[in-house]
Amino acid sequence: MSDDPNQLARELEAALFLSPEPLTVEDLCDLAEVAPGPLQRALKELDARYGADSGLEVAEVAGGYTLRTRAEVAPICDRLRNRPAEDRLSPAALETLAVVAYLEPVTRREISRLRGVQVDGVVSSLVERGLLEEAGRSDEGGAMRYRTTRAFQERFNLRASGDLPPLERFELTGPEAESIRHRLAQAGHVSPGGDDEDA
Repeated sequence: MSDDPNQLARELEAALFLSPEPLTVEDLCDLAEVAPGPLQRALKELDARYGADSGLEVAEVAGGYTLRTRAEVAPICDRLRNRPAEDRLSPAALETLAVVAYLEPVTRREISRLRGVQVDGVVSSLVERGLLEEAGRSDEGGAMRYRTTRAFQERFNLRASGDLPPLERFELTGPEAESIRHRLAQAGHVSPGGDDEDA
């Protein structure tokens, strides 16, 4: 534990650099052996060090903090890693992720009904990539339900699972419409009165 704010910021920088996943405030307090107040001040100081002219930034994602490259320098980072094309997500994968993110937990059958196609292969692929995970079985029929992961939050720069873009004026019809609207309203993605959607 250091009483020097500058030293604390350096220690946090090293911890964030080494950690493969975002560290929560609680994690960082335990590691640095400091209270949340001094820790938050040190994080602000560290964030100020990585200004807009830097290729790195301190980002708050997936419920914690991480030290990462800025989006505008992604091309050179991608060339360095020589990232294979299969790491990119297909439109089907992105659509499936969107359904799960807004309605989680959700079964494969529910996803298939909403997308109008079978999603078994897509869901399995997203589970393998660590973007979806099992979330227990449904009360009706016992089908496995799925939810997004912290890796999903990191990839899409979300602070938490509910930190999603608002659904505005979406169009939803059919026998499932009212049930889906109810679930979206419960999750806070649309207004309960239906002002945000077209029937």
